[in-house]
Formats: sequence, structure tokens, C-alpha cells
Amino acid sequence: MDSEPINLTHHFLIAMPGLSDESFAKSVVYLCEHSDRGALGLVINKPSDINVRGLFDKVDLPLHREDLNQTPVYHGGPVHTERGFVLHEPVLAASSEPSETTESAYASTLSVPGGLDMTTSKDVLEALSTGAGPRKVLISLGYAAWGQGQLESELAENAWLTVEADAAVIFDTPCEQRYEKALSLLGLQSWMLSPDAGHA
Repeated sequence: MDSEPINLTHHFLIAMPGLSDESFAKSVVYLCEHSDRGALGLVINKPSDINVRGLFDKVDLPLHREDLNQTPVYHGGPVHTERGFVLHEPVLAASSEPSETTESAYASTLSVPGGLDMTTSKDVLEALSTGAGPRKVLISLGYAAWGQGQLESELAENAWLTVEADAAVIFDTPCEQRYEKALSLLGLQSWMLSPDAGHA
């Protein structure tokens, strides 16, 4: 009998110590989408060497958001590392009345059910550049993706722990504490994890 497919949308994947892939070692991934076709997410705790001010300089936009000047841009994952992904709290289009189908304020946004929005269109950067835009944002270059069944097999190999995501870990926790903070949602600390888990 087939087990019910798991849906880890709006969950964190927390890398187990045995996961040595450089892109994912000690990483926390926010899953934006998970279906039987695969999964897509953003690593939220691997800062790059460029900050938001530097990114805006590169795309020729001013930045009128003092709070973001020195914020790092993150390595979101190994796929399309030249493309920007903005994870932010949901922002509704000005005209949109709250309804079952709320429109995002931006042209290309994936709304994570029960969670955050991920926008890939430049209009969110343009909004931020004017001093507007979402208050809480995490900007990354690249994303993480898993093909059909790939994430499920990694979970079966104990490569990841999973827990429902908490936006406070992404937006209100210093980057270097996010791994421990995500583990604490499970009542765990990193010293409790054996690097040999799952390989008896």
C-alpha cells in the first residue's frame, strides 16, 4: 500500500551532520514548493560576500532602505545562481480586496500556502529601491531544487530533519544562529546529532 505523499511546503529542511555536499552542509532550507513533481526552496543561512547595497549597485538601482544596506545577499542554492529570489512576507496588490484568490503586488510571485511569498520579478527590487516594498525580506541568488522523488529519497537516507517553518528564524534571527534556532523548533541542539545517523 502506497503511503500518503508528504508535502513539506512551508517547512524547513535542516541538514544532518552527515550531509557533506558543500552547498548544503549545515544549511537550513525554506521549502517554497513541494509536490509529486519535486521540490524547490531557498537556503536561508549561507550569506554570500555581496550585500544588498552591492546587489542594487549591480542592477543600477538606488537603495532607499537603510535597514537593508548592509544585509547580506544569500546563496539560495546551486541552481540559477545568477538569478535573484526575494523571500518576503505577503504583500497584496493595492486594489485587491482580501478574498480566496489574493493578488500579489508583484508580477512574478509564488505564494507559499500558509507561509511567505517568493518573488522573482524585478518589480520587488524596484519597490525596495524607492524605500517601499515588503518590510521583511531575504534576498538570495540561486535556489535549491529536487527532482521527482529525490527529496523523499534523501529524507529516507536521514540527510535532513524537517519542521514547520517559522518566519522569525528567517527574519528575526542572526544568520549564524539560524541552524541552531531551526533545530530548537524540534527541541534539538546540534550536539545531539550524530554524524553517523542512519548508517548503522
